[in-house]
Amino acid sequence: MKICELTNVDFSLRHFLLPLMRGLRGRGHEVVGVCAEGPLLDLPRAEGFRIEAMPLARSLNPIPQARAFRALLDLFRREKFDLVHAHMPISGLLARLAAKAAGVPHIAYTCHGFLFNQPGPWWRRGLSLQLERLGGRMTDVFLTVSAEEAEDARRLGIHPRATAVLNGRDPAIFHPDAAARAALRAELGATETDCVIVVVSRLVRHKGHPELLRAMEATPDNAVLWVVGERLASDHGEDLDSHFARAEAVLGRRVQRLGYRHDIARILAAADVFCLPSHFEGLPMSIIEAMLTGLPVVATNIRGPREQVVDGQTGLLVPPMTDAPLAEALSRLASNPALRARMGAAGQAVALDKFDEAKIVGRTMDLMGA
Repeated sequence: MKICELTNVDFSLRHFLLPLMRGLRGRGHEVVGVCAEGPLLDLPRAEGFRIEAMPLARSLNPIPQARAFRALLDLFRREKFDLVHAHMPISGLLARLAAKAAGVPHIAYTCHGFLFNQPGPWWRRGLSLQLERLGGRMTDVFLTVSAEEAEDARRLGIHPRATAVLNGRDPAIFHPDAAARAALRAELGATETDCVIVVVSRLVRHKGHPELLRAMEATPDNAVLWVVGERLASDHGEDLDSHFARAEAVLGRRVQRLGYRHDIARILAAADVFCLPSHFEGLPMSIIEAMLTGLPVVATNIRGPREQVVDGQTGLLVPPMTDAPLAEALSRLASNPALRARMGAAGQAVALDKFDEAKIVGRTMDLMGA
């Protein structure tokens, strides 16, 4: 088959779609990636994938969306794909509309989180639900990364056969690594007695960085925070520089911004605790990576993370958008190495069972009939 894998931006294609594209090619299919142009497309292109850059925008503005629809329609008519597999809410809807109009015989969609489950005005949530129902009517195979959102899709009339496939990462890449731990801690100035807490995410408000930075002020002096990630050009909302400036003034060496990194596996191996205090999520890849590396996870009790973290066994769940419970959970782990080791080992066992990338990719391809 000739298959189109489509998402919104280069970050998503590289970090979410590339393993599936490799799996599809391994089964003998011709695979074309589609997203907005960006520097992170260097890896899939180096691996020999053809990437078609489209003017996709993370915006509800109808003018750029009409331009993107026209470009997708032209692409689908020209390429004559057997299957279009779309991802993300806005790009996913546009792709399904264009694929239907172009006569693509099979259309699949993977939901990485519904916009109507995110905080926001009632009209935006209502509009999102209606658009999801519209998209669902054009979708042959409807997948979600979260079991809760598969249930939402069925219950709310979005798609009667919505199926959760979860997310996965490669245990050959993400695993404990004593050598990497020693080298990176030395490089970044972490001592043996430091409890290194790491957060890996885009630097946007809904990932909970302000709460995390404030919570760090109430943790023991041995607690050190490494912040990995950057703000994408297409990200919206509040800039976080003022929050970081305050934290750096108060915490000094106990907070470090590492920016975008290509060595996430080494960073996780060098850390002691993973934290992701998001306000909403799909099913975070970063939590899976941390669990595979044997780290206990502190996350918010929201859709996605609560399907990954077994509270009190593999990590700790706290309410979203709060400081004190987050500080308490981080302090508990920072002061108890034995608890960290026990929870980390339990989390690794869960991740190997549920979130192995090869299992997830295989299941996704089987459900798409590819």
